[in-house]
Amino acid sequence: MRKEQTPKDLTGPLRRGSVKKNVAAIHVSGKLTLLQRKLSNVLLLNAYDTLVHQATHKIDAQTLCAMIGYNSNDMESLKASLRGLVETLAEWDMLDENGEQEWGVSSLLAYAKLKGGVCEYSYSSALAEKLHDPKVFALINLNIQKRFTSGHALALYENCYRFVRTRSTGWWELETFRRLMGVNDSAYYEVFKHLNAKVIKPAVAEVNKTSNIIVTPETRKMGRSVTHIRFKIKDNPQLAILDIDDGAGVRNSPVYAALIGQGVSDRLAKQWIAEHGAEYVAAKLAYVGERSDVQNPVSYLQAALRDDYAAPAVEEAPTSERGRKLAIVRDLVAARSPTQRDADKRLFMARLEGAARLDFEKHGWMSALNAEAIFGFWEELMPEAFEQ
Repeated sequence: MRKEQTPKDLTGPLRRGSVKKNVAAIHVSGKLTLLQRKLSNVLLLNAYDTLVHQATHKIDAQTLCAMIGYNSNDMESLKASLRGLVETLAEWDMLDENGEQEWGVSSLLAYAKLKGGVCEYSYSSALAEKLHDPKVFALINLNIQKRFTSGHALALYENCYRFVRTRSTGWWELETFRRLMGVNDSAYYEVFKHLNAKVIKPAVAEVNKTSNIIVTPETRKMGRSVTHIRFKIKDNPQLAILDIDDGAGVRNSPVYAALIGQGVSDRLAKQWIAEHGAEYVAAKLAYVGERSDVQNPVSYLQAALRDDYAAPAVEEAPTSERGRKLAIVRDLVAARSPTQRDADKRLFMARLEGAARLDFEKHGWMSALNAEAIFGFWEELMPEAFEQ
């Protein structure tokens, strides 16, 4: 949520603008804590698929806490972080689709509220359009985000990752860089020696060790004083070792191409393939393609994946108490968003070891070995879930 450089493959006024101005800026105050920054990214990922046509978004508060590392019972810290996001300004200065200069400012979140264990929030319509445009803003991979332990390092990564295609951030004035790092109001960091030792070097080291890119700082001087800084960017050769998937391999698959052809978003296409497997998704695509009465293919495909529409037979109603509860769990999982389902699984798996963990990895929420633990987990998450 910081700087954006117009991709080279654009045409028309936007491309001309990229040559003339080089960067179009979306700045968010760097004064966010590490957890606030992680929270901001999780909220955006949760809302992304409906960002421009849905006014409000919701996520289970306990799930949200689990995904960013909060104690799930520490609602006061969550409230403080949400308050911080509402008080944080996002500012952009860029060319619009007609080649005219556009400046704007908005609260990072228009509002947020907690009620009944659910976090509801909203973005201003103007900011939502910017955040949803992949030419302007790139989503951060949560698998990478969770590895960061420093707010400065995550802020540097986010600001550099916007420029991964162009391999350089371009020159930032030192004042701009300090603002992106959230240290612009500290006289101590006005001295470059201090800024370099306490912010730049540690942040660069963590980005290069932790993420899927390697950044190298370069400075420009006027006389003996450093006035500008930029970061050269290249892929991290340790990507495979870190087991971080940036989606490049999935995007080359025929199943991904078919999903995109149906109008499925990039994030959702990768999510479905990762969650269900390419063969299962391909089978559902074929099933939906054979139906002539489908008005909204994406919604119907989502339901087909969730409910296994191509199943050969309708299951009989479970007769045992255990079977009844497993059926309820299946429905509870199906009702969750992809982001919530991922968080639920990670939260539950953190409780498992050895054979129990292996069985859950193989059978998921239908794991017989973990049935009682699964029921207990969902009763904690939704206390009335198993009532008759």
